[in-house]
Amino acid sequence: MNAHLARLSAGLALAALSLVALAAGGDLGQAEKQATNWTAIIMFGVFVMGTLYITKWAAAKTKSAADFYTAGGGITGFQNGLAIAGDYMSAASFLGISAAVMISGYDGLIYSIGFLVGWPVITFLMAEKLRNLGKFTFADVAAYRFKQTPIRAFAASGTLVVVAFYLIAQMVGAGQLIKLLFGLEYWMAVVIVGALMMVYVLFGGMTATTWVQIIKACLLLGGASFMAFMVLLAYGFSPEALFADAVRIKTEGAIAGGKTAEEAGLLGQAIMGPGSFIKDPISAISFGMALMFGTAGLPHVLMRFFTVPDAKEARKSVFWATTWIGYFYILTFIIGFGAIVLVSTNPSFLDAKGGLMGGGNMAAIHLANAVGGNVFLGFISAVAFATILAVVAGLTLSGASAVSHDLYATVFKQGKADSAAELKVSRITTLVLGFVAVILGIAFEKQNIAFMVSLAFAIAASANFPVLFMSVLWKDCTTRGATIGGFIGLITAVALTIVSPSVWEATLGNPKGSALFPYTSPALFSMAAGFIGIWLFSILDGSARAREDRAGYLAQRVRAETGIGAAAASSH
Repeated sequence: MNAHLARLSAGLALAALSLVALAAGGDLGQAEKQATNWTAIIMFGVFVMGTLYITKWAAAKTKSAADFYTAGGGITGFQNGLAIAGDYMSAASFLGISAAVMISGYDGLIYSIGFLVGWPVITFLMAEKLRNLGKFTFADVAAYRFKQTPIRAFAASGTLVVVAFYLIAQMVGAGQLIKLLFGLEYWMAVVIVGALMMVYVLFGGMTATTWVQIIKACLLLGGASFMAFMVLLAYGFSPEALFADAVRIKTEGAIAGGKTAEEAGLLGQAIMGPGSFIKDPISAISFGMALMFGTAGLPHVLMRFFTVPDAKEARKSVFWATTWIGYFYILTFIIGFGAIVLVSTNPSFLDAKGGLMGGGNMAAIHLANAVGGNVFLGFISAVAFATILAVVAGLTLSGASAVSHDLYATVFKQGKADSAAELKVSRITTLVLGFVAVILGIAFEKQNIAFMVSLAFAIAASANFPVLFMSVLWKDCTTRGATIGGFIGLITAVALTIVSPSVWEATLGNPKGSALFPYTSPALFSMAAGFIGIWLFSILDGSARAREDRAGYLAQRVRAETGIGAAAASSH
Protein backbone atom coordinates (compact mmCIF):
# COMPACT_ATOMS: atom_id res chain seq x y z
CA MET A 1 0.00 0.00 0.00
CA ASN A 2 2.73 2.50 0.98
CA ALA A 3 4.81 1.75 -2.14
CA HIS A 4 1.77 2.25 -4.37
CA LEU A 5 0.87 5.44 -2.53
CA ALA A 6 4.40 6.83 -2.78
CA ARG A 7 4.47 6.25 -6.55
CA LEU A 8 0.94 7.66 -6.99
CA SER A 9 1.69 10.70 -4.82
CA ALA A 10 4.86 11.54 -6.73
CA GLY A 11 3.13 11.05 -10.07
CA LEU A 12 0.11 13.12 -9.06
CA ALA A 13 2.18 15.99 -7.67
CA LEU A 14 4.35 16.00 -10.82
CA ALA A 15 1.25 15.94 -13.04
CA ALA A 16 -0.39 18.78 -11.12
CA LEU A 17 2.70 20.98 -11.27
CA SER A 18 3.30 20.06 -14.93
CA LEU A 19 -0.26 21.08 -15.83
CA VAL A 20 0.21 24.38 -13.99
CA ALA A 21 3.53 25.03 -15.70
CA LEU A 22 2.10 24.00 -19.10
CA ALA A 23 -0.87 26.29 -18.70
CA ALA A 24 1.38 29.11 -17.52
CA GLY A 25 3.91 28.71 -20.32
CA GLY A 26 1.48 28.09 -23.19
CA ASP A 27 -0.93 30.48 -24.80
CA LEU A 28 -4.36 29.29 -23.75
CA GLY A 29 -6.03 31.86 -25.92
CA GLN A 30 -7.86 33.54 -23.05
CA ALA A 31 -6.59 37.06 -22.64
CA GLU A 32 -8.87 37.74 -19.68
CA LYS A 33 -6.89 35.39 -17.42
CA GLN A 34 -4.64 37.00 -14.86
CA ALA A 35 -0.87 36.82 -15.38
CA THR A 36 0.57 33.66 -13.87
CA ASN A 37 1.63 34.08 -10.25
CA TRP A 38 4.71 31.90 -9.82
CA THR A 39 4.84 32.54 -6.07
CA ALA A 40 1.35 31.06 -5.76
CA ILE A 41 2.33 28.09 -7.94
CA ILE A 42 5.42 27.34 -5.82
CA MET A 43 3.44 27.58 -2.56
CA PHE A 44 0.68 25.49 -4.10
CA GLY A 45 3.31 22.86 -4.99
CA VAL A 46 4.79 22.92 -1.47
CA PHE A 47 1.33 22.46 0.06
CA VAL A 48 0.50 19.57 -2.30
CA MET A 49 3.79 17.77 -1.56
CA GLY A 50 3.44 18.33 2.19
CA THR A 51 -0.13 17.01 2.35
CA LEU A 52 0.70 14.02 0.17
CA TYR A 53 3.49 13.16 2.63
CA ILE A 54 0.92 13.38 5.48
CA THR A 55 -1.32 11.03 3.49
CA LYS A 56 1.54 8.55 3.09
CA TRP A 57 2.11 8.67 6.87
CA ALA A 58 -1.65 8.34 7.57
CA ALA A 59 -1.98 5.37 5.17
CA ALA A 60 0.35 3.33 7.38
CA LYS A 61 -1.98 3.98 10.35
CA THR A 62 -5.25 3.28 8.49
CA LYS A 63 -5.84 -0.46 8.94
CA SER A 64 -9.52 -0.75 9.91
CA ALA A 65 -12.88 0.88 9.25
CA ALA A 66 -12.58 2.71 12.59
CA ASP A 67 -9.22 4.17 11.49
CA PHE A 68 -10.67 5.18 8.12
CA TYR A 69 -13.84 6.87 9.43
CA THR A 70 -12.72 8.31 12.77
CA ALA A 71 -8.90 8.08 12.94
CA GLY A 72 -9.39 5.35 15.55
CA GLY A 73 -10.86 7.93 17.99
CA GLY A 74 -7.34 9.13 18.73
CA ILE A 75 -7.68 12.88 17.98
CA THR A 76 -7.53 15.26 20.98
CA GLY A 77 -10.18 17.88 21.66
CA PHE A 78 -7.84 20.75 20.72
CA GLN A 79 -6.76 19.06 17.47
CA ASN A 80 -10.35 18.19 16.61
CA GLY A 81 -11.48 21.77 17.33
CA LEU A 82 -8.93 23.07 14.84
CA ALA A 83 -9.96 20.39 12.31
CA ILE A 84 -13.67 21.30 12.70
CA ALA A 85 -12.74 24.95 12.18
CA GLY A 86 -10.75 23.90 9.10
CA ASP A 87 -13.76 21.94 7.83
CA TYR A 88 -16.18 24.79 8.50
CA MET A 89 -14.14 27.80 7.29
CA SER A 90 -14.75 27.08 3.63
CA ALA A 91 -13.92 29.23 0.62
CA ALA A 92 -17.48 30.57 0.86
CA SER A 93 -16.64 31.90 4.34
CA PHE A 94 -13.23 33.36 3.50
CA LEU A 95 -13.94 34.74 0.02
CA GLY A 96 -17.73 35.06 0.13
CA ILE A 97 -18.29 36.81 3.49
CA SER A 98 -15.44 39.30 3.00
CA ALA A 99 -16.85 40.10 -0.48
CA ALA A 100 -20.37 40.50 0.99
CA VAL A 101 -19.02 42.93 3.62
CA MET A 102 -17.16 44.88 0.92
CA ILE A 103 -20.37 45.28 -1.10
CA SER A 104 -22.98 45.62 1.66
CA GLY A 105 -21.05 46.50 4.81
CA TYR A 106 -23.00 45.55 7.94
CA ASP A 107 -25.34 43.29 5.93
CA GLY A 108 -22.45 40.93 5.15
CA LEU A 109 -22.39 40.00 8.85
CA ILE A 110 -25.69 38.11 8.45
CA TYR A 111 -23.74 35.12 7.13
CA SER A 112 -21.12 35.33 9.89
CA ILE A 113 -23.69 35.53 12.67
CA GLY A 114 -25.88 32.81 11.17
CA PHE A 115 -22.99 30.38 10.75
CA LEU A 116 -21.65 31.10 14.25
CA VAL A 117 -24.94 30.96 16.19
CA GLY A 118 -25.36 27.30 15.22
CA TRP A 119 -22.46 26.29 17.46
CA PRO A 120 -24.15 26.75 20.88
CA VAL A 121 -26.88 24.36 19.62
CA ILE A 122 -24.18 21.76 18.96
CA THR A 123 -22.36 22.54 22.23
CA PHE A 124 -25.30 22.20 24.60
CA LEU A 125 -27.60 19.79 22.76
CA MET A 126 -25.45 17.60 20.54
CA ALA A 127 -21.72 17.17 21.14
CA GLU A 128 -21.73 15.02 24.29
CA LYS A 129 -24.73 12.91 23.26
CA LEU A 130 -23.30 12.37 19.77
CA ARG A 131 -20.03 11.03 21.15
CA ASN A 132 -21.74 8.80 23.74
CA LEU A 133 -24.27 7.28 21.34
CA GLY A 134 -22.44 7.16 18.01
CA LYS A 135 -19.66 5.19 16.39
CA PHE A 136 -18.91 6.44 12.86
CA THR A 137 -21.79 8.55 11.49
CA PHE A 138 -24.73 10.64 12.78
CA ALA A 139 -27.05 7.81 11.62
CA ASP A 140 -25.62 5.69 14.48
CA VAL A 141 -27.12 8.23 16.88
CA ALA A 142 -30.45 8.69 15.08
CA ALA A 143 -30.96 4.92 14.76
CA TYR A 144 -29.80 3.99 18.26
CA ARG A 145 -33.19 2.66 19.48
CA PHE A 146 -34.98 2.39 16.13
CA LYS A 147 -35.23 -0.24 13.41
CA GLN A 148 -31.97 0.11 11.51
CA THR A 149 -32.95 -0.31 7.84
CA PRO A 150 -35.49 2.56 7.32
CA ILE A 151 -33.74 5.15 9.49
CA ARG A 152 -30.31 4.50 7.93
CA ALA A 153 -31.78 4.59 4.44
CA PHE A 154 -33.12 8.06 5.26
CA ALA A 155 -29.87 9.21 6.93
CA ALA A 156 -27.78 8.08 3.96
CA SER A 157 -30.16 9.87 1.56
CA GLY A 158 -29.99 13.12 3.55
CA THR A 159 -26.20 12.89 3.82
CA LEU A 160 -25.66 12.25 0.11
CA VAL A 161 -27.96 15.10 -0.98
CA VAL A 162 -26.23 17.60 1.35
CA VAL A 163 -22.77 16.35 0.31
CA ALA A 164 -23.65 16.54 -3.41
CA PHE A 165 -24.71 20.19 -3.35
CA TYR A 166 -21.84 21.19 -1.08
CA LEU A 167 -19.34 19.33 -3.29
CA ILE A 168 -20.54 20.97 -6.51
CA ALA A 169 -20.21 24.44 -4.97
CA GLN A 170 -16.68 23.74 -3.69
CA MET A 171 -15.51 22.18 -6.98
CA VAL A 172 -16.81 25.10 -9.03
CA GLY A 173 -15.21 27.55 -6.58
CA ALA A 174 -11.88 25.70 -6.81
CA GLY A 175 -12.00 25.66 -10.59
CA GLN A 176 -12.70 29.38 -10.87
CA LEU A 177 -10.05 30.32 -8.29
CA ILE A 178 -7.25 28.27 -9.85
CA LYS A 179 -8.29 29.35 -13.36
CA LEU A 180 -7.88 32.98 -12.30
CA LEU A 181 -4.69 32.65 -10.26
CA PHE A 182 -2.67 30.01 -12.11
CA GLY A 183 -3.80 30.59 -15.70
CA LEU A 184 -5.12 27.02 -15.96
CA GLU A 185 -8.06 25.85 -18.03
CA TYR A 186 -11.14 25.44 -15.83
CA TRP A 187 -11.51 21.68 -16.43
CA MET A 188 -7.83 21.09 -15.57
CA ALA A 189 -8.28 22.88 -12.24
CA VAL A 190 -11.35 20.80 -11.34
CA VAL A 191 -9.59 17.54 -12.29
CA ILE A 192 -6.55 18.42 -10.13
CA VAL A 193 -8.74 19.18 -7.09
CA GLY A 194 -10.74 15.98 -7.62
CA ALA A 195 -7.63 13.82 -8.01
CA LEU A 196 -5.89 15.23 -4.91
CA MET A 197 -9.06 14.87 -2.83
CA MET A 198 -9.44 11.21 -3.88
CA VAL A 199 -5.84 10.44 -2.86
CA TYR A 200 -6.24 12.06 0.60
CA VAL A 201 -9.45 10.18 1.40
CA LEU A 202 -8.69 6.93 -0.45
CA PHE A 203 -5.40 6.22 1.31
CA GLY A 204 -5.31 8.38 4.43
CA GLY A 205 -8.97 8.34 5.49
CA MET A 206 -9.91 10.49 8.48
CA THR A 207 -6.34 10.74 9.81
CA ALA A 208 -5.04 12.41 6.65
CA THR A 209 -8.19 14.52 6.24
CA THR A 210 -7.93 15.73 9.87
CA TRP A 211 -4.32 16.85 9.54
CA VAL A 212 -4.96 18.54 6.18
CA GLN A 213 -7.79 20.44 7.88
CA ILE A 214 -5.63 21.37 10.90
CA ILE A 215 -2.80 22.68 8.71
CA LYS A 216 -5.25 24.58 6.51
CA ALA A 217 -6.97 26.13 9.58
CA CYS A 218 -3.62 27.35 10.97
CA LEU A 219 -2.58 28.80 7.60
CA LEU A 220 -5.94 30.51 7.06
CA LEU A 221 -6.11 31.95 10.59
CA GLY A 222 -2.52 33.17 10.30
CA GLY A 223 -3.05 34.72 6.86
CA ALA A 224 -6.35 36.38 7.79
CA SER A 225 -4.84 37.72 11.05
CA PHE A 226 -1.97 39.32 9.10
CA MET A 227 -4.39 40.92 6.61
CA ALA A 228 -6.59 42.33 9.39
CA PHE A 229 -3.48 43.54 11.30
CA MET A 230 -2.15 45.39 8.23
CA VAL A 231 -5.54 47.00 7.53
CA LEU A 232 -5.86 48.24 11.14
CA LEU A 233 -2.20 49.34 11.16
CA ALA A 234 -2.96 51.72 8.28
CA TYR A 235 -5.59 53.39 10.51
CA GLY A 236 -3.62 53.44 13.77
CA PHE A 237 -5.63 50.44 15.05
CA SER A 238 -8.79 52.57 15.13
CA PRO A 239 -11.80 50.70 13.73
CA GLU A 240 -13.74 53.98 13.91
CA ALA A 241 -11.27 55.64 11.50
CA LEU A 242 -11.49 52.61 9.17
CA PHE A 243 -15.30 52.71 9.11
CA ALA A 244 -15.35 56.51 8.59
CA ASP A 245 -13.03 56.19 5.59
CA ALA A 246 -15.15 53.36 4.16
CA VAL A 247 -18.28 55.54 4.46
CA ARG A 248 -16.44 58.41 2.73
CA ILE A 249 -15.35 56.16 -0.17
CA LYS A 250 -18.86 54.74 -0.64
CA THR A 251 -20.30 58.30 -0.57
CA GLU A 252 -17.80 59.59 -3.14
CA GLY A 253 -18.49 56.55 -5.32
CA ALA A 254 -22.22 57.29 -5.23
CA ILE A 255 -21.62 60.94 -6.20
CA ALA A 256 -19.41 59.79 -9.09
CA GLY A 257 -22.29 57.52 -10.13
CA GLY A 258 -24.63 60.49 -10.53
CA LYS A 259 -26.34 60.62 -7.11
CA THR A 260 -27.04 63.91 -5.33
CA ALA A 261 -24.95 64.73 -2.27
CA GLU A 262 -27.87 63.90 0.03
CA GLU A 263 -28.58 60.55 -1.67
CA ALA A 264 -24.86 59.70 -1.73
CA GLY A 265 -24.55 60.48 1.99
CA LEU A 266 -27.41 58.12 2.78
CA LEU A 267 -25.89 55.38 0.60
CA GLY A 268 -22.50 55.84 2.27
CA GLN A 269 -23.99 55.61 5.77
CA ALA A 270 -26.04 52.55 4.74
CA ILE A 271 -23.00 50.25 5.02
CA MET A 272 -22.99 50.81 8.80
CA GLY A 273 -26.53 49.50 9.33
CA PRO A 274 -28.93 46.80 8.12
CA GLY A 275 -30.05 47.36 4.55
CA SER A 276 -31.98 45.48 1.88
CA PHE A 277 -30.01 42.21 1.92
CA ILE A 278 -33.02 40.43 3.47
CA LYS A 279 -36.24 41.81 2.01
CA ASP A 280 -38.85 40.85 4.64
CA PRO A 281 -39.18 39.25 8.11
CA ILE A 282 -40.12 35.79 6.79
CA SER A 283 -37.07 35.72 4.52
CA ALA A 284 -34.85 36.82 7.41
CA ILE A 285 -36.20 34.15 9.79
CA SER A 286 -36.07 31.40 7.15
CA PHE A 287 -32.54 32.28 6.03
CA GLY A 288 -31.34 32.54 9.64
CA MET A 289 -32.87 29.16 10.54
CA ALA A 290 -31.14 27.50 7.59
CA LEU A 291 -27.73 28.84 8.64
CA MET A 292 -28.22 28.22 12.37
CA PHE A 293 -29.84 24.78 12.46
CA GLY A 294 -28.18 23.60 9.25
CA THR A 295 -24.86 23.71 11.09
CA ALA A 296 -26.21 21.16 13.58
CA GLY A 297 -27.22 18.84 10.73
CA LEU A 298 -24.16 18.91 8.46
CA PRO A 299 -22.94 15.28 8.23
CA HIS A 300 -19.25 16.12 7.67
CA VAL A 301 -19.23 18.34 10.80
CA LEU A 302 -21.20 15.86 12.97
CA MET A 303 -18.85 13.05 11.89
CA ARG A 304 -15.92 14.85 13.51
CA PHE A 305 -17.28 14.19 17.03
CA PHE A 306 -16.52 10.48 16.65
CA THR A 307 -12.78 11.11 16.15
CA VAL A 308 -12.23 11.97 19.84
CA PRO A 309 -11.92 9.37 22.62
CA ASP A 310 -14.78 10.54 24.88
CA ALA A 311 -17.56 13.07 25.52
CA LYS A 312 -15.26 15.41 27.47
CA GLU A 313 -12.98 15.78 24.43
CA ALA A 314 -16.08 16.26 22.22
CA ARG A 315 -17.15 19.24 24.36
CA LYS A 316 -13.61 20.57 24.24
CA SER A 317 -13.68 20.22 20.44
CA VAL A 318 -16.74 22.46 20.17
CA PHE A 319 -15.23 25.03 22.54
CA TRP A 320 -12.06 25.34 20.45
CA ALA A 321 -13.94 25.21 17.15
CA THR A 322 -16.29 28.02 18.28
CA THR A 323 -13.30 30.07 19.47
CA TRP A 324 -11.40 29.81 16.19
CA ILE A 325 -14.47 30.22 13.97
CA GLY A 326 -15.72 33.25 15.94
CA TYR A 327 -12.27 34.87 15.75
CA PHE A 328 -12.10 34.16 12.01
CA TYR A 329 -15.48 35.76 11.31
CA ILE A 330 -14.40 38.92 13.15
CA LEU A 331 -11.37 39.00 10.85
CA THR A 332 -13.54 38.66 7.72
CA PHE A 333 -15.45 41.78 8.78
CA ILE A 334 -12.21 43.79 9.03
CA ILE A 335 -10.98 42.27 5.75
CA GLY A 336 -14.24 43.27 4.03
CA PHE A 337 -13.93 46.91 5.16
CA GLY A 338 -10.22 46.78 4.29
CA ALA A 339 -11.22 45.80 0.76
CA ILE A 340 -13.52 48.87 0.54
CA VAL A 341 -10.69 51.29 1.40
CA LEU A 342 -7.67 49.57 -0.16
CA VAL A 343 -9.05 47.58 -3.13
CA SER A 344 -12.17 49.30 -4.49
CA THR A 345 -10.25 52.58 -5.02
CA ASN A 346 -7.14 51.02 -6.60
CA PRO A 347 -7.33 50.91 -10.44
CA SER A 348 -4.80 48.03 -10.62
CA PHE A 349 -7.39 45.68 -9.04
CA LEU A 350 -10.27 46.77 -11.30
CA ASP A 351 -11.26 45.71 -14.80
CA ALA A 352 -12.28 47.95 -17.70
CA LYS A 353 -15.87 48.21 -16.40
CA GLY A 354 -14.77 49.21 -12.90
CA GLY A 355 -15.56 45.83 -11.30
CA LEU A 356 -13.09 43.65 -9.40
CA MET A 357 -10.77 41.59 -11.58
CA GLY A 358 -11.84 37.95 -11.38
CA GLY A 359 -15.27 38.84 -9.99
CA GLY A 360 -16.62 40.10 -6.67
CA ASN A 361 -15.48 37.05 -4.68
CA MET A 362 -11.82 37.97 -5.24
CA ALA A 363 -11.93 40.89 -2.76
CA ALA A 364 -9.84 39.09 -0.11
CA ILE A 365 -7.32 37.89 -2.71
CA HIS A 366 -6.76 41.44 -4.03
CA LEU A 367 -6.52 42.79 -0.47
CA ALA A 368 -3.72 40.27 0.19
CA ASN A 369 -1.83 41.83 -2.73
CA ALA A 370 -2.53 45.34 -1.42
CA VAL A 371 -1.20 44.70 2.11
CA GLY A 372 1.52 42.10 1.49
CA GLY A 373 2.60 42.28 -2.13
CA ASN A 374 3.09 39.41 -4.54
CA VAL A 375 4.58 36.96 -2.00
CA PHE A 376 1.64 37.29 0.39
CA LEU A 377 -0.78 37.12 -2.55
CA GLY A 378 0.84 33.79 -3.46
CA PHE A 379 0.47 32.58 0.13
CA ILE A 380 -3.23 33.54 0.39
CA SER A 381 -3.93 32.01 -3.03
CA ALA A 382 -2.41 28.70 -1.92
CA VAL A 383 -4.34 28.91 1.39
CA ALA A 384 -7.62 29.52 -0.48
CA PHE A 385 -6.90 26.40 -2.54
CA ALA A 386 -6.04 24.44 0.63
CA THR A 387 -9.33 25.65 2.14
CA ILE A 388 -11.35 24.14 -0.70
CA LEU A 389 -9.32 20.92 -0.70
CA ALA A 390 -9.80 20.34 3.04
CA VAL A 391 -13.56 20.90 2.88
CA VAL A 392 -13.94 18.66 -0.21
CA ALA A 393 -12.00 15.85 1.53
CA GLY A 394 -14.26 16.05 4.60
CA LEU A 395 -17.40 16.03 2.47
CA THR A 396 -16.22 13.03 0.44
CA LEU A 397 -15.39 11.09 3.60
CA SER A 398 -18.87 11.68 5.06
CA GLY A 399 -20.48 10.60 1.76
CA ALA A 400 -18.34 7.45 1.62
CA SER A 401 -19.21 6.56 5.21
CA ALA A 402 -22.95 6.99 4.51
CA VAL A 403 -22.78 4.44 1.69
CA SER A 404 -20.36 1.93 3.25
CA HIS A 405 -21.34 2.08 6.94
CA ASP A 406 -25.02 3.06 6.88
CA LEU A 407 -26.16 1.31 3.69
CA TYR A 408 -23.72 -1.54 2.96
CA ALA A 409 -22.70 -2.70 6.44
CA THR A 410 -25.93 -2.04 8.34
CA VAL A 411 -28.77 -2.23 5.80
CA PHE A 412 -27.52 -4.71 3.18
CA LYS A 413 -25.33 -6.89 5.41
CA GLN A 414 -27.52 -6.53 8.52
CA GLY A 415 -24.52 -5.50 10.64
CA LYS A 416 -22.51 -8.60 9.70
CA ALA A 417 -20.00 -7.02 7.29
CA ASP A 418 -16.36 -7.37 8.33
CA SER A 419 -14.11 -4.31 8.64
CA ALA A 420 -12.05 -5.11 5.52
CA ALA A 421 -15.13 -5.40 3.29
CA GLU A 422 -16.58 -2.18 4.68
CA LEU A 423 -13.27 -0.40 4.05
CA LYS A 424 -13.21 -1.66 0.47
CA VAL A 425 -16.74 -0.32 -0.17
CA SER A 426 -15.68 3.03 1.35
CA ARG A 427 -12.78 3.34 -1.05
CA ILE A 428 -14.89 2.38 -4.07
CA THR A 429 -17.48 4.98 -2.99
CA THR A 430 -14.73 7.59 -2.62
CA LEU A 431 -13.64 6.97 -6.23
CA VAL A 432 -17.24 7.20 -7.49
CA LEU A 433 -17.91 10.40 -5.50
CA GLY A 434 -14.64 11.88 -6.77
CA PHE A 435 -15.54 11.23 -10.42
CA VAL A 436 -19.10 12.51 -9.89
CA ALA A 437 -17.78 15.68 -8.20
CA VAL A 438 -15.39 16.36 -11.11
CA ILE A 439 -18.09 15.78 -13.76
CA LEU A 440 -20.67 17.93 -11.94
CA GLY A 441 -18.03 20.60 -11.21
CA ILE A 442 -17.31 20.86 -14.95
CA ALA A 443 -21.01 20.71 -15.91
CA PHE A 444 -22.02 23.48 -13.48
CA GLU A 445 -19.19 25.88 -14.41
CA LYS A 446 -21.57 28.59 -15.65
CA GLN A 447 -24.30 28.09 -13.04
CA ASN A 448 -24.99 30.23 -10.01
CA ILE A 449 -23.60 28.13 -7.16
CA ALA A 450 -24.71 30.29 -4.22
CA PHE A 451 -28.08 28.52 -3.98
CA MET A 452 -26.34 25.12 -3.75
CA VAL A 453 -24.60 26.05 -0.48
CA SER A 454 -27.77 27.54 1.00
CA LEU A 455 -29.70 24.46 -0.17
CA ALA A 456 -27.18 22.19 1.58
CA PHE A 457 -27.76 24.10 4.85
CA ALA A 458 -31.55 24.18 4.33
CA ILE A 459 -31.66 20.41 3.72
CA ALA A 460 -29.47 19.70 6.74
CA ALA A 461 -31.75 21.91 8.89
CA SER A 462 -34.96 20.38 7.47
CA ALA A 463 -34.05 16.69 7.36
CA ASN A 464 -31.01 15.70 9.44
CA PHE A 465 -31.43 18.08 12.39
CA PRO A 466 -35.11 17.32 13.23
CA VAL A 467 -34.50 13.54 13.15
CA LEU A 468 -31.37 13.85 15.28
CA PHE A 469 -33.04 16.24 17.74
CA MET A 470 -36.28 14.28 18.16
CA SER A 471 -34.70 10.82 18.29
CA VAL A 472 -32.35 11.86 21.12
CA LEU A 473 -34.61 14.16 23.16
CA TRP A 474 -38.22 12.95 22.66
CA LYS A 475 -39.18 9.66 24.29
CA ASP A 476 -42.26 9.08 22.08
CA CYS A 477 -40.37 9.34 18.78
CA THR A 478 -40.70 6.14 16.69
CA THR A 479 -39.00 4.58 13.67
CA ARG A 480 -41.99 5.37 11.45
CA GLY A 481 -42.20 8.99 12.65
CA ALA A 482 -38.48 9.68 12.27
CA THR A 483 -38.26 8.10 8.81
CA ILE A 484 -41.42 9.64 7.29
CA GLY A 485 -40.88 13.04 8.95
CA GLY A 486 -37.25 13.09 7.87
CA PHE A 487 -38.14 12.35 4.26
CA ILE A 488 -40.92 15.00 4.37
CA GLY A 489 -38.35 17.60 5.49
CA LEU A 490 -35.83 16.45 2.86
CA ILE A 491 -38.27 16.44 -0.08
CA THR A 492 -39.95 19.72 0.97
CA ALA A 493 -36.59 21.52 1.23
CA VAL A 494 -35.47 20.37 -2.23
CA ALA A 495 -38.86 21.02 -3.88
CA LEU A 496 -39.34 24.53 -2.42
CA THR A 497 -35.81 25.53 -3.38
CA ILE A 498 -36.33 24.40 -6.99
CA VAL A 499 -39.49 26.56 -7.30
CA SER A 500 -37.92 29.56 -5.49
CA PRO A 501 -36.75 32.67 -7.39
CA SER A 502 -33.05 31.80 -6.93
CA VAL A 503 -33.45 28.58 -8.94
CA TRP A 504 -36.71 28.80 -10.90
CA GLU A 505 -35.93 32.26 -12.30
CA ALA A 506 -32.19 32.92 -11.88
CA THR A 507 -30.88 29.44 -12.74
CA LEU A 508 -33.57 27.81 -14.88
CA GLY A 509 -34.29 31.04 -16.80
CA ASN A 510 -38.05 31.26 -16.24
CA PRO A 511 -39.74 34.71 -16.43
CA LYS A 512 -39.35 37.05 -13.45
CA GLY A 513 -42.24 36.70 -11.01
CA SER A 514 -43.12 33.16 -12.12
CA ALA A 515 -41.59 31.37 -9.12
CA LEU A 516 -44.17 29.34 -7.19
CA PHE A 517 -42.40 29.89 -3.83
CA PRO A 518 -41.59 33.56 -3.11
CA TYR A 519 -38.74 33.16 -0.57
CA THR A 520 -35.09 32.32 -1.22
CA SER A 521 -34.61 29.91 1.70
CA PRO A 522 -37.23 27.21 2.42
CA ALA A 523 -35.98 26.36 5.94
CA LEU A 524 -38.83 27.98 7.93
CA PHE A 525 -41.40 25.88 6.04
CA SER A 526 -39.47 22.66 5.31
CA MET A 527 -37.98 22.43 8.81
CA ALA A 528 -41.45 22.91 10.33
CA ALA A 529 -42.78 20.22 7.97
CA GLY A 530 -40.03 17.84 9.12
CA PHE A 531 -40.73 18.37 12.84
CA ILE A 532 -44.52 18.16 12.39
CA GLY A 533 -44.14 14.99 10.30
CA ILE A 534 -41.99 13.31 12.97
CA TRP A 535 -44.43 14.30 15.74
CA LEU A 536 -47.61 13.36 13.84
CA PHE A 537 -46.49 9.97 12.51
CA SER A 538 -44.96 9.08 15.90
CA ILE A 539 -48.09 9.76 17.98
CA LEU A 540 -50.27 7.97 15.40
CA ASP A 541 -48.00 4.91 15.49
CA GLY A 542 -49.45 2.20 17.72
CA SER A 543 -47.48 -0.73 16.33
CA ALA A 544 -45.47 -3.24 18.35
CA ARG A 545 -42.31 -1.70 16.86
CA ALA A 546 -43.36 1.72 18.18
CA ARG A 547 -43.74 0.30 21.70
CA GLU A 548 -40.20 -1.10 21.45
CA ASP A 549 -38.92 2.28 20.26
CA ARG A 550 -40.48 4.09 23.21
CA ALA A 551 -39.33 1.46 25.70
CA GLY A 552 -35.73 1.90 24.53
CA TYR A 553 -35.65 5.62 25.35
CA LEU A 554 -34.57 5.25 28.99
CA ALA A 555 -31.53 3.12 28.12
CA GLN A 556 -30.64 5.58 25.34
CA ARG A 557 -30.90 8.54 27.71
CA VAL A 558 -28.67 6.89 30.32
CA ARG A 559 -26.06 6.16 27.64
CA ALA A 560 -26.35 9.68 26.15
CA GLU A 561 -25.98 11.47 29.50
CA THR A 562 -23.40 9.23 31.22
CA GLY A 563 -21.47 7.59 28.39
CA ILE A 564 -21.72 4.19 30.11
CA GLY A 565 -21.00 1.60 27.43
CA ALA A 566 -19.79 4.16 24.85
CA ALA A 567 -16.11 3.21 25.13
CA ALA A 568 -16.84 -0.49 24.64
CA ALA A 569 -19.07 0.17 21.62
CA SER A 570 -16.58 2.45 19.88
CA SER A 571 -13.77 -0.05 20.26
CA HIS A 572 -15.61 -2.74 18.24
